[in-house]
Amino acid sequence: MCEIRERIRRICKEKNAIILAHYYTRAEVQEVADFIGDSLALAQQAARTDADIILMCGVHFMAETCKMLCMDRKVLIPVLSAGCSLADSCNANELHLWREQHPEYKVVSYVNTTIDVKALSNICVTSGNALKIIQSFPKEEKLLFCPDRNLGSYINSVTGREMELWNGGCHVHGRFSVQALKTLKDKHPEARVMAHPECGKDILALADTIGSTAAILKAVGEAENSSVEEFIIATEPGILYELRKSYPDRTFFTIPRLDSVICNECEHMKLCTLENILSTLENETPEITLDASLAKQAVRPILRMLELSK
Repeated sequence: MCEIRERIRRICKEKNAIILAHYYTRAEVQEVADFIGDSLALAQQAARTDADIILMCGVHFMAETCKMLCMDRKVLIPVLSAGCSLADSCNANELHLWREQHPEYKVVSYVNTTIDVKALSNICVTSGNALKIIQSFPKEEKLLFCPDRNLGSYINSVTGREMELWNGGCHVHGRFSVQALKTLKDKHPEARVMAHPECGKDILALADTIGSTAAILKAVGEAENSSVEEFIIATEPGILYELRKSYPDRTFFTIPRLDSVICNECEHMKLCTLENILSTLENETPEITLDASLAKQAVRPILRMLELSK
C-alpha cells in the first residue's frame, strides 16, 4: 500500500493531476487525496486549481458535476459504473413529463442528481444551503423538490412550506433503524446524535444536530470545548475518518444495520481503491465526457445556486 501511494503521488506531480475524495470513500483513499469534502465543494475546489487532470473519487454524478465546472480539463473517475441510488431515483424522462404536466412549478433539484436532471431544473441546492435557497422563493411559489423526499420533507417542516416532493431517496440513509439508534443511545446516553437530513423523519426526531457532512464536522468542532465526548453519527460511516483525524480525543459511533454489527456503508462509494486510482492515473481512463450544450444547460441551476448562496 505504501508503494502504491508513493506511485500515485509521483504520477500526480508528473502529470499535474489532483485527487478529490468524498467524505464517504475509503479511509486509504481519503489519505492519498489532495482534497476531501462534499461533492460540490470538491468540484469548486478543482475549478480553482490549475490542474490538468482531475481524478474524482466518488460516484458518477460527482464526476459529472466536476466536469461541468471544469470543461477544459480532463476529469477521470476510477470506476465509471459507480452509481448513486439517490441520483438514480429521479429519471430525467419522468421529470420532463412531470414538468409538462405541471408548468406552473419551479423545479429545485438536490445537487446529488444526474446532468440530465440538472438540465431540467430551475435551481440546485446542497444539503447545506437548501434552507436558504428555498426561503429565497416567494411563499406562494409552487415548487417541486427532487429527488430526496427526506431532505425535502425536512425543509418543509422547518420552513412551513408545502413543496411537492419527488419520491426518491438514498438507500444508505433510508435504511437507518430507529431501534438501532435507540439501542446505541441507551448504551451511550451522553452521546450527541448528529444526523444528515437525508435520514428519515423518525431518525431526525432523535437528533441533536441536523446538517450536511460539512455541518456535522463543524458542529463537532464547536462542541470541542464542551463536556460532550461521544457522538453518534447518522450518515455514511466514511465520514468517521475525517472526524477521528480532526478530533482524536472524541469517540464516534455509527448506526449499524438492525440486528447486525455491520456498518451501514455505501457500496458505490467504496468502489474506489488505491489500485484503481493508480490504474486510472497511469492510463488516464475512464474519462468523463459531456455534451457541451447539455453541460451548459445543466450548469446554469448550479450557478444560480452559488449566486444566491453568497
